[in-house]
Amino acid sequence: MSRNRFTDEFRRDAVVQVVDRGYAVSEVAERLGICTKSLYTWRARFSKPAKEAKIDTGQNREIRRLKAELARVTEERDILKKATVYFARDASLSVM
Repeated sequence: MSRNRFTDEFRRDAVVQVVDRGYAVSEVAERLGICTKSLYTWRARFSKPAKEAKIDTGQNREIRRLKAELARVTEERDILKKATVYFARDASLSVM
């Protein structure tokens, strides 16, 4: 009994048909000439990282950008607070 070897690209394409396009597993398996058990296994292996990758590209990029901006603005605020204390102290010394 020979065993078919499929590339990862073929497997991912099969999973995309089920997960993203909404086709039934049995329909995709029959059309591609594979058994449904293989397709279920591939779906378990490939679908989770693909979903995480989609989330990572959009939301996580925005979160990283906002965190960097928050750090920059916080640093600017701290510098201004220190400058205010310095100039207030300097002004009170020059008045006396």
